[in-house]
Amino acid sequence: MIDNFKFGRVAVLGDLLLDCYISGSVGRISPEAPVPVLLRAQHTAVPGGAANVAMNAATLGCAVELIGLVGCDAPADTLKTALLHDGTIDLAGVVADAAWVTITKTRVVSGRQQIVRIDEERIAPVSRETRARLIDAACRAITRADVLICSDYAKGLLSDDVLEAVIGYARQRNVPVIVDPKRRDFAAYRGASLVTPNRGEIALATGLTLGSDAEIERAARIVSDQFGGDVLVTRSEEGMTLVRRDGRVTHAHARKSEVYDVSGAGDTVVATIASVLSAGQDLETAIVIATSAAAIAVSKLGTATVTRHELSAALRAEMKEDGTLVPLEQARALVEGWRQHGARIVLTNGCFDLIHPGHIALIRGAARHGDKLVVALNSDASVRRLKGPSRPLQDELARATVMGALRDVDLVVIFDEDTPLETIQALRPDIIVKGSDYQEHEVVGRDVVTSYGGSVVLVDLIEGRSTSSIVRKMQPG
Repeated sequence: MIDNFKFGRVAVLGDLLLDCYISGSVGRISPEAPVPVLLRAQHTAVPGGAANVAMNAATLGCAVELIGLVGCDAPADTLKTALLHDGTIDLAGVVADAAWVTITKTRVVSGRQQIVRIDEERIAPVSRETRARLIDAACRAITRADVLICSDYAKGLLSDDVLEAVIGYARQRNVPVIVDPKRRDFAAYRGASLVTPNRGEIALATGLTLGSDAEIERAARIVSDQFGGDVLVTRSEEGMTLVRRDGRVTHAHARKSEVYDVSGAGDTVVATIASVLSAGQDLETAIVIATSAAAIAVSKLGTATVTRHELSAALRAEMKEDGTLVPLEQARALVEGWRQHGARIVLTNGCFDLIHPGHIALIRGAARHGDKLVVALNSDASVRRLKGPSRPLQDELARATVMGALRDVDLVVIFDEDTPLETIQALRPDIIVKGSDYQEHEVVGRDVVTSYGGSVVLVDLIEGRSTSSIVRKMQPG
Protein backbone atom coordinates (compact mmCIF):
# COMPACT_ATOMS: atom_id res chain seq x y z
CA MET A 1 0.00 0.00 0.00
CA ILE A 2 1.08 3.63 0.27
CA ASP A 3 3.24 2.58 3.23
CA ASN A 4 5.64 1.34 0.54
CA PHE A 5 5.64 4.61 -1.43
CA LYS A 6 8.83 6.64 -1.41
CA PHE A 7 7.43 10.15 -1.43
CA GLY A 8 9.55 12.88 -2.96
CA ARG A 9 9.76 16.67 -2.71
CA VAL A 10 6.79 18.98 -3.22
CA ALA A 11 6.92 22.75 -3.59
CA VAL A 12 3.77 24.64 -2.55
CA LEU A 13 3.17 28.22 -3.69
CA GLY A 14 0.05 30.11 -2.74
CA ASP A 15 -2.06 32.14 -0.35
CA LEU A 16 -1.24 31.49 3.30
CA LEU A 17 -4.08 31.57 5.82
CA LEU A 18 -4.40 31.04 9.56
CA ASP A 19 -7.54 29.12 10.53
CA CYS A 20 -8.65 29.78 14.10
CA TYR A 21 -11.36 27.97 16.03
CA ILE A 22 -13.14 29.25 19.12
CA SER A 23 -15.14 26.37 20.57
CA GLY A 24 -17.40 25.95 23.54
CA SER A 25 -20.97 25.19 24.53
CA VAL A 26 -24.21 27.09 23.97
CA GLY A 27 -26.76 26.90 26.77
CA ARG A 28 -28.89 30.00 26.33
CA ILE A 29 -29.87 32.88 24.09
CA SER A 30 -28.57 36.37 24.87
CA PRO A 31 -31.08 38.74 26.51
CA GLU A 32 -29.48 41.56 24.50
CA ALA A 33 -30.28 40.10 21.07
CA PRO A 34 -31.62 36.82 19.61
CA VAL A 35 -28.17 35.26 19.36
CA PRO A 36 -26.62 32.26 21.16
CA VAL A 37 -24.25 32.81 24.06
CA LEU A 38 -21.09 30.69 23.73
CA LEU A 39 -19.27 29.66 26.89
CA ARG A 40 -15.75 29.61 25.49
CA ALA A 41 -13.71 26.49 26.27
CA GLN A 42 -10.88 26.42 23.71
CA HIS A 43 -9.09 28.54 21.12
CA THR A 44 -6.95 26.74 18.53
CA ALA A 45 -5.10 27.85 15.41
CA VAL A 46 -4.03 25.69 12.45
CA PRO A 47 -2.49 26.39 9.03
CA GLY A 48 -4.99 27.11 6.25
CA GLY A 49 -4.95 27.70 2.51
CA ALA A 50 -1.63 26.87 0.88
CA ALA A 51 -0.22 26.26 4.37
CA ASN A 52 -2.77 23.48 4.87
CA VAL A 53 -1.79 21.99 1.50
CA ALA A 54 1.82 21.92 2.73
CA MET A 55 0.78 20.29 6.02
CA ASN A 56 -1.17 17.57 4.20
CA ALA A 57 1.75 16.74 1.91
CA ALA A 58 4.18 16.70 4.83
CA THR A 59 1.88 14.48 6.91
CA LEU A 60 1.82 11.90 4.12
CA GLY A 61 5.62 11.84 4.09
CA CYS A 62 6.78 14.38 1.50
CA ALA A 63 9.61 16.85 1.97
CA VAL A 64 7.86 20.20 1.45
CA GLU A 65 9.02 23.72 0.62
CA LEU A 66 6.39 26.39 1.20
CA ILE A 67 6.37 29.74 -0.61
CA GLY A 68 3.92 32.44 0.39
CA LEU A 69 3.32 35.84 1.94
CA VAL A 70 2.63 36.89 5.53
CA GLY A 71 2.53 40.17 7.38
CA CYS A 72 4.85 41.30 10.14
CA ASP A 73 2.28 40.50 12.81
CA ALA A 74 1.31 38.08 15.57
CA PRO A 75 -0.82 35.79 13.30
CA ALA A 76 2.26 35.28 11.10
CA ASP A 77 4.23 34.12 14.13
CA THR A 78 1.41 31.75 15.12
CA LEU A 79 1.24 30.35 11.59
CA LYS A 80 4.98 29.74 11.38
CA THR A 81 5.00 28.05 14.77
CA ALA A 82 2.23 25.68 13.67
CA LEU A 83 4.05 24.89 10.41
CA LEU A 84 7.34 24.18 12.16
CA HIS A 85 5.70 21.75 14.57
CA ASP A 86 6.92 18.54 12.90
CA GLY A 87 10.02 19.99 11.25
CA THR A 88 9.31 18.64 7.75
CA ILE A 89 8.28 21.90 6.04
CA ASP A 90 10.93 24.32 4.79
CA LEU A 91 9.74 27.92 5.37
CA ALA A 92 12.68 29.67 3.72
CA GLY A 93 10.33 30.78 0.93
CA VAL A 94 7.79 32.44 3.25
CA VAL A 95 8.16 36.19 2.63
CA ALA A 96 7.23 38.75 5.29
CA ASP A 97 5.92 42.13 4.12
CA ALA A 98 5.00 44.92 6.57
CA ALA A 99 2.39 46.18 4.10
CA TRP A 100 0.57 42.83 4.22
CA VAL A 101 -1.84 41.53 6.86
CA THR A 102 -1.69 37.79 7.58
CA ILE A 103 -5.09 36.50 6.54
CA THR A 104 -7.03 34.97 9.42
CA LYS A 105 -10.34 33.12 9.43
CA THR A 106 -11.87 32.61 12.87
CA ARG A 107 -14.72 30.14 13.22
CA VAL A 108 -16.93 30.04 16.31
CA VAL A 109 -18.11 26.49 16.91
CA SER A 110 -20.41 24.75 19.36
CA GLY A 111 -20.18 20.98 19.19
CA ARG A 112 -20.01 20.30 15.46
CA GLN A 113 -22.07 23.35 14.52
CA GLN A 114 -20.35 26.44 13.15
CA ILE A 115 -22.11 29.56 14.42
CA VAL A 116 -20.22 32.31 12.62
CA ARG A 117 -16.96 32.96 10.76
CA ILE A 118 -14.93 36.15 11.19
CA ASP A 119 -12.39 37.03 8.48
CA GLU A 120 -9.48 39.41 8.96
CA GLU A 121 -7.78 40.43 5.74
CA ARG A 122 -6.77 43.53 3.84
CA ILE A 123 -6.28 42.53 0.22
CA ALA A 124 -4.05 44.95 -1.68
CA PRO A 125 -1.77 44.58 -4.70
CA VAL A 126 1.51 42.93 -3.80
CA SER A 127 4.49 45.20 -4.47
CA ARG A 128 6.80 44.51 -7.42
CA GLU A 129 9.70 43.90 -5.05
CA THR A 130 7.74 41.34 -3.00
CA ARG A 131 6.52 39.58 -6.15
CA ALA A 132 10.13 39.31 -7.33
CA ARG A 133 11.13 37.76 -3.99
CA LEU A 134 8.29 35.26 -4.24
CA ILE A 135 9.20 34.30 -7.81
CA ASP A 136 12.84 33.87 -6.84
CA ALA A 137 11.93 31.68 -3.84
CA ALA A 138 9.55 29.57 -5.96
CA CYS A 139 12.13 29.01 -8.70
CA ARG A 140 14.73 27.89 -6.13
CA ALA A 141 12.22 25.42 -4.70
CA ILE A 142 11.28 24.13 -8.16
CA THR A 143 14.90 23.16 -8.86
CA ARG A 144 14.61 20.64 -5.99
CA ALA A 145 10.96 19.61 -6.42
CA ASP A 146 9.26 16.64 -8.03
CA VAL A 147 5.91 18.47 -8.18
CA LEU A 148 4.80 22.11 -7.84
CA ILE A 149 1.40 23.02 -6.36
CA CYS A 150 -0.10 26.48 -6.92
CA SER A 151 -2.81 27.00 -4.31
CA ASP A 152 -4.91 29.96 -5.41
CA TYR A 153 -7.32 31.39 -2.83
CA ALA A 154 -7.79 34.62 -4.82
CA LYS A 155 -6.02 36.71 -2.17
CA GLY A 156 -3.65 38.41 -4.62
CA LEU A 157 -0.42 36.45 -4.35
CA LEU A 158 -0.81 34.44 -7.56
CA SER A 159 -0.89 37.38 -9.95
CA ASP A 160 -0.53 36.90 -13.69
CA ASP A 161 3.20 37.65 -13.71
CA VAL A 162 3.89 35.32 -10.76
CA LEU A 163 1.97 32.47 -12.39
CA GLU A 164 3.62 32.99 -15.76
CA ALA A 165 7.11 33.04 -14.26
CA VAL A 166 6.84 30.01 -11.97
CA ILE A 167 4.81 27.79 -14.32
CA GLY A 168 7.17 28.62 -17.16
CA TYR A 169 10.21 27.79 -15.04
CA ALA A 170 8.63 24.52 -13.87
CA ARG A 171 7.99 23.51 -17.49
CA GLN A 172 11.62 24.20 -18.32
CA ARG A 173 12.60 21.86 -15.48
CA ASN A 174 9.99 19.22 -16.47
CA VAL A 175 8.33 19.60 -13.07
CA PRO A 176 4.55 18.96 -13.24
CA VAL A 177 2.37 21.82 -11.98
CA ILE A 178 -0.95 21.27 -10.20
CA VAL A 179 -3.22 24.28 -9.69
CA ASP A 180 -6.11 24.58 -7.25
CA PRO A 181 -7.90 27.46 -9.03
CA LYS A 182 -10.07 30.41 -8.09
CA ARG A 183 -10.00 32.36 -11.37
CA ARG A 184 -12.99 32.60 -13.69
CA ASP A 185 -10.62 32.47 -16.67
CA PHE A 186 -8.23 29.52 -16.52
CA ALA A 187 -5.97 31.03 -19.20
CA ALA A 188 -3.88 32.49 -16.36
CA TYR A 189 -2.81 28.92 -15.54
CA ARG A 190 -1.47 28.23 -19.06
CA GLY A 191 1.27 25.62 -18.94
CA ALA A 192 -0.06 23.84 -15.84
CA SER A 193 -0.24 20.05 -16.00
CA LEU A 194 -3.45 19.69 -13.98
CA VAL A 195 -6.10 22.08 -12.65
CA THR A 196 -8.50 20.89 -9.93
CA PRO A 197 -11.70 23.01 -9.84
CA ASN A 198 -14.72 21.97 -7.85
CA ARG A 199 -18.15 21.84 -9.45
CA GLY A 200 -18.98 25.45 -8.49
CA GLU A 201 -15.69 26.84 -9.76
CA ILE A 202 -15.91 25.18 -13.15
CA ALA A 203 -19.56 26.18 -13.51
CA LEU A 204 -18.57 29.80 -12.84
CA ALA A 205 -15.70 29.57 -15.34
CA THR A 206 -17.87 28.16 -18.13
CA GLY A 207 -21.34 29.50 -17.40
CA LEU A 208 -22.74 26.00 -17.84
CA THR A 209 -25.27 24.12 -15.74
CA LEU A 210 -23.49 21.00 -14.53
CA GLY A 211 -25.48 17.94 -13.56
CA SER A 212 -24.63 14.88 -15.62
CA ASP A 213 -21.27 13.29 -16.34
CA ALA A 214 -21.51 14.48 -19.95
CA GLU A 215 -22.00 18.11 -18.83
CA ILE A 216 -19.04 17.86 -16.44
CA GLU A 217 -16.86 16.45 -19.23
CA ARG A 218 -17.92 19.20 -21.64
CA ALA A 219 -17.08 21.93 -19.12
CA ALA A 220 -13.73 20.33 -18.35
CA ARG A 221 -12.80 20.31 -22.05
CA ILE A 222 -13.70 24.00 -22.34
CA VAL A 223 -11.39 25.04 -19.49
CA SER A 224 -8.72 22.60 -20.66
CA ASP A 225 -8.59 24.51 -23.93
CA GLN A 226 -8.00 27.70 -21.93
CA PHE A 227 -4.78 26.53 -20.25
CA GLY A 228 -3.72 23.42 -22.21
CA GLY A 229 -3.66 20.67 -19.55
CA ASP A 230 -5.71 18.00 -17.79
CA VAL A 231 -8.72 18.85 -15.61
CA LEU A 232 -9.87 17.13 -12.44
CA VAL A 233 -13.36 18.18 -11.34
CA THR A 234 -14.08 17.46 -7.68
CA ARG A 235 -17.77 16.68 -7.23
CA SER A 236 -18.31 16.27 -3.47
CA GLU A 237 -20.35 13.13 -2.76
CA GLU A 238 -20.20 12.13 -6.45
CA GLY A 239 -16.43 11.75 -6.39
CA MET A 240 -14.15 13.16 -9.07
CA THR A 241 -13.91 13.25 -12.86
CA LEU A 242 -10.56 13.42 -14.65
CA VAL A 243 -10.62 14.65 -18.24
CA ARG A 244 -7.27 14.20 -19.94
CA ARG A 245 -6.02 16.44 -22.70
CA ASP A 246 -5.92 13.42 -25.03
CA GLY A 247 -9.65 12.75 -24.49
CA ARG A 248 -9.50 9.99 -21.88
CA VAL A 249 -12.01 10.26 -19.02
CA THR A 250 -11.79 8.64 -15.59
CA HIS A 251 -14.50 8.74 -12.93
CA ALA A 252 -13.44 8.06 -9.33
CA HIS A 253 -16.40 7.41 -7.05
CA ALA A 254 -16.41 8.90 -3.57
CA ARG A 255 -16.17 6.63 -0.55
CA LYS A 256 -19.24 6.95 1.65
CA SER A 257 -18.46 8.79 4.88
CA GLU A 258 -20.20 11.03 7.35
CA VAL A 259 -19.54 14.65 6.42
CA TYR A 260 -18.81 16.93 9.35
CA ASP A 261 -16.82 19.73 7.74
CA VAL A 262 -15.65 20.35 4.18
CA SER A 263 -13.10 22.99 5.23
CA GLY A 264 -9.79 22.23 3.56
CA ALA A 265 -10.97 19.11 1.70
CA GLY A 266 -9.74 20.58 -1.58
CA ASP A 267 -6.34 21.15 0.03
CA THR A 268 -6.20 17.49 0.98
CA VAL A 269 -7.05 16.42 -2.57
CA VAL A 270 -4.39 18.49 -4.29
CA ALA A 271 -1.75 17.61 -1.69
CA THR A 272 -2.50 13.90 -1.98
CA ILE A 273 -2.33 13.95 -5.78
CA ALA A 274 1.01 15.77 -5.72
CA SER A 275 2.38 13.42 -3.07
CA VAL A 276 1.43 10.28 -4.98
CA LEU A 277 2.88 11.70 -8.21
CA SER A 278 6.11 12.50 -6.33
CA ALA A 279 6.30 8.79 -5.46
CA GLY A 280 6.40 7.92 -9.16
CA GLN A 281 2.79 6.75 -9.48
CA ASP A 282 0.47 7.67 -12.36
CA LEU A 283 -2.29 10.27 -12.26
CA GLU A 284 -5.17 7.76 -12.25
CA THR A 285 -3.72 6.07 -9.17
CA ALA A 286 -3.20 9.46 -7.51
CA ILE A 287 -6.86 10.38 -8.04
CA VAL A 288 -8.23 7.13 -6.62
CA ILE A 289 -6.08 7.62 -3.52
CA ALA A 290 -7.04 11.32 -3.26
CA THR A 291 -10.73 10.39 -3.32
CA SER A 292 -10.21 8.28 -0.21
CA ALA A 293 -8.16 11.03 1.45
CA ALA A 294 -10.97 13.54 0.83
CA ALA A 295 -13.51 11.21 2.49
CA ILE A 296 -11.32 11.07 5.59
CA ALA A 297 -10.80 14.85 5.61
CA VAL A 298 -14.50 15.74 5.52
CA SER A 299 -15.19 13.35 8.40
CA LYS A 300 -13.05 15.55 10.66
CA LEU A 301 -14.12 18.83 12.21
CA GLY A 302 -12.23 21.87 10.98
CA THR A 303 -9.17 22.19 8.79
CA ALA A 304 -7.38 18.87 9.18
CA THR A 305 -4.68 16.67 7.72
CA VAL A 306 -4.85 12.99 6.76
CA THR A 307 -2.07 10.73 8.00
CA ARG A 308 -0.43 8.01 5.95
CA HIS A 309 -1.71 5.40 8.42
CA GLU A 310 -5.32 6.64 8.11
CA LEU A 311 -5.14 6.68 4.35
CA SER A 312 -3.52 3.26 4.09
CA ALA A 313 -6.20 1.74 6.34
CA ALA A 314 -8.98 3.33 4.25
CA LEU A 315 -7.48 2.06 0.99
CA ARG A 316 -7.20 -1.47 2.37
CA ALA A 317 -10.83 -1.36 3.48
CA GLU A 318 -11.95 -0.29 0.00
CA MET A 319 -10.15 -3.00 -1.94
CA LYS A 320 -12.07 -6.16 -2.64
CA GLU A 321 -10.71 -9.09 -0.66
CA ASP A 322 -11.65 -12.19 -2.63
CA GLY A 323 -9.30 -15.14 -2.32
CA THR A 324 -11.69 -16.75 -4.80
CA LEU A 325 -11.41 -18.17 -8.28
CA VAL A 326 -12.21 -15.69 -11.07
CA PRO A 327 -11.75 -15.63 -14.86
CA LEU A 328 -8.69 -13.83 -16.19
CA GLU A 329 -10.57 -10.77 -17.43
CA GLN A 330 -12.22 -10.28 -14.04
CA ALA A 331 -8.86 -10.82 -12.37
CA ARG A 332 -7.37 -8.13 -14.59
CA ALA A 333 -10.03 -5.64 -13.45
CA LEU A 334 -9.56 -6.52 -9.78
CA VAL A 335 -5.79 -6.25 -10.01
CA GLU A 336 -6.01 -2.90 -11.78
CA GLY A 337 -8.29 -1.61 -9.01
CA TRP A 338 -5.82 -2.77 -6.37
CA ARG A 339 -2.96 -1.16 -8.25
CA GLN A 340 -4.79 2.17 -8.43
CA HIS A 341 -5.19 1.98 -4.66
CA GLY A 342 -1.42 1.78 -4.36
CA ALA A 343 -1.01 -1.97 -3.87
CA ARG A 344 2.04 -3.95 -5.00
CA ILE A 345 0.89 -7.08 -6.82
CA VAL A 346 2.71 -10.39 -6.31
CA LEU A 347 2.13 -13.50 -8.45
CA THR A 348 3.22 -17.07 -7.94
CA ASN A 349 2.14 -20.15 -9.84
CA GLY A 350 2.05 -23.93 -9.75
CA CYS A 351 -0.08 -27.06 -9.86
CA PHE A 352 -0.63 -27.15 -6.08
CA ASP A 353 -2.11 -30.62 -6.32
CA LEU A 354 -1.82 -31.52 -2.63
CA ILE A 355 -1.14 -28.55 -0.34
CA HIS A 356 1.84 -29.39 1.90
CA PRO A 357 4.31 -27.42 4.11
CA GLY A 358 6.49 -26.62 1.11
CA HIS A 359 3.56 -24.90 -0.59
CA ILE A 360 2.72 -22.99 2.58
CA ALA A 361 6.32 -21.75 2.82
CA LEU A 362 6.14 -20.54 -0.79
CA ILE A 363 2.79 -18.78 -0.29
CA ARG A 364 3.86 -17.09 2.95
CA GLY A 365 7.16 -16.04 1.43
CA ALA A 366 5.41 -14.60 -1.61
CA ALA A 367 2.88 -12.65 0.46
CA ARG A 368 5.65 -10.91 2.39
CA HIS A 369 6.88 -9.22 -0.77
CA GLY A 370 3.76 -7.22 -1.60
CA ASP A 371 0.24 -6.22 -0.67
CA LYS A 372 -1.88 -8.53 -2.84
CA LEU A 373 -1.04 -12.12 -3.79
CA VAL A 374 -2.40 -13.74 -6.95
CA VAL A 375 -1.93 -17.49 -7.40
CA ALA A 376 -1.97 -18.75 -10.98
CA LEU A 377 -3.05 -22.39 -10.98
CA ASN A 378 -2.44 -24.91 -13.78
CA SER A 379 -5.69 -26.31 -15.18
CA ASP A 380 -6.32 -30.07 -15.10
CA ALA A 381 -5.32 -30.38 -18.76
CA SER A 382 -2.14 -28.41 -18.15
CA VAL A 383 -1.21 -30.61 -15.17
CA ARG A 384 -1.76 -33.80 -17.20
CA ARG A 385 0.56 -32.54 -19.92
CA LEU A 386 3.25 -31.66 -17.38
CA LYS A 387 2.89 -34.46 -14.82
CA GLY A 388 1.35 -37.36 -16.73
CA PRO A 389 -2.09 -38.99 -17.05
CA SER A 390 -2.33 -39.93 -13.36
CA ARG A 391 -2.31 -36.30 -12.25
CA PRO A 392 -3.82 -34.16 -10.89
CA LEU A 393 -5.03 -35.97 -7.80
CA GLN A 394 -7.61 -33.22 -7.25
CA ASP A 395 -9.49 -31.36 -9.98
CA GLU A 396 -8.85 -27.69 -10.61
CA LEU A 397 -11.93 -26.48 -8.74
CA ALA A 398 -10.93 -28.42 -5.61
CA ARG A 399 -7.35 -27.13 -5.84
CA ALA A 400 -8.56 -23.55 -6.34
CA THR A 401 -10.92 -23.84 -3.36
CA VAL A 402 -8.15 -25.00 -1.04
CA MET A 403 -5.70 -22.38 -2.32
CA GLY A 404 -8.25 -19.57 -2.03
CA ALA A 405 -8.94 -20.52 1.59
CA LEU A 406 -5.36 -19.68 2.60
CA ARG A 407 -5.17 -16.41 4.49
CA ASP A 408 -2.33 -14.98 2.38
CA VAL A 409 -4.01 -15.59 -0.99
CA ASP A 410 -6.12 -12.77 -2.41
CA LEU A 411 -7.01 -14.15 -5.82
CA VAL A 412 -6.79 -17.43 -7.77
CA VAL A 413 -6.79 -17.70 -11.56
CA ILE A 414 -6.55 -20.88 -13.66
CA PHE A 415 -4.48 -21.02 -16.84
CA ASP A 416 -4.75 -23.74 -19.47
CA GLU A 417 -1.37 -23.23 -21.16
CA ASP A 418 1.82 -25.03 -20.15
CA THR A 419 3.17 -21.84 -18.56
CA PRO A 420 1.55 -18.79 -16.88
CA LEU A 421 3.09 -16.38 -19.41
CA GLU A 422 -0.23 -15.15 -20.80
CA THR A 423 -1.57 -14.63 -17.28
CA ILE A 424 1.54 -12.65 -16.33
CA GLN A 425 1.22 -10.50 -19.46
CA ALA A 426 -2.43 -9.78 -18.64
CA LEU A 427 -2.03 -9.02 -14.93
CA ARG A 428 1.39 -7.31 -15.03
CA PRO A 429 2.41 -8.18 -11.45
CA ASP A 430 5.10 -6.11 -9.76
CA ILE A 431 6.83 -9.24 -8.48
CA ILE A 432 6.92 -12.90 -9.51
CA VAL A 433 7.84 -15.29 -6.70
CA LYS A 434 9.14 -18.82 -7.20
CA GLY A 435 10.96 -21.33 -5.03
CA SER A 436 14.73 -21.35 -4.62
CA ASP A 437 14.91 -24.58 -6.66
CA TYR A 438 14.72 -22.26 -9.70
CA GLN A 439 17.41 -19.99 -11.13
CA GLU A 440 16.13 -16.49 -11.84
CA HIS A 441 16.68 -16.82 -15.59
CA GLU A 442 14.52 -19.96 -15.58
CA VAL A 443 11.43 -18.19 -14.19
CA VAL A 444 8.67 -17.84 -16.79
CA GLY A 445 7.68 -14.19 -17.21
CA ARG A 446 10.95 -12.76 -15.93
CA ASP A 447 11.56 -10.79 -19.13
CA VAL A 448 8.00 -9.43 -19.01
CA VAL A 449 8.10 -8.05 -15.45
CA THR A 450 11.62 -6.67 -15.70
CA SER A 451 10.65 -4.82 -18.89
CA TYR A 452 8.35 -2.52 -16.90
CA GLY A 453 10.43 -2.31 -13.71
CA GLY A 454 9.17 -5.40 -11.88
CA SER A 455 11.31 -8.14 -10.39
CA VAL A 456 11.65 -11.84 -9.63
CA VAL A 457 12.12 -13.10 -6.06
CA LEU A 458 13.21 -16.62 -5.12
CA VAL A 459 12.16 -17.82 -1.65
CA ASP A 460 13.58 -20.69 0.37
CA LEU A 461 11.62 -23.95 0.35
CA ILE A 462 11.39 -26.83 2.81
CA GLU A 463 13.63 -29.61 1.53
CA GLY A 464 12.06 -32.98 0.73
CA ARG A 465 8.53 -31.59 0.54
CA SER A 466 6.80 -32.09 -2.82
CA THR A 467 3.57 -33.54 -4.13
CA SER A 468 5.50 -36.10 -6.20
CA SER A 469 7.32 -37.43 -3.11
CA ILE A 470 4.03 -37.71 -1.23
CA VAL A 471 2.48 -39.64 -4.13
CA ARG A 472 5.42 -42.05 -4.22
CA LYS A 473 5.07 -42.76 -0.51
CA MET A 474 1.37 -43.52 -1.00
CA GLN A 475 2.02 -46.10 -3.70
CA PRO A 476 2.04 -49.77 -2.57
CA GLY A 477 5.33 -51.71 -2.43
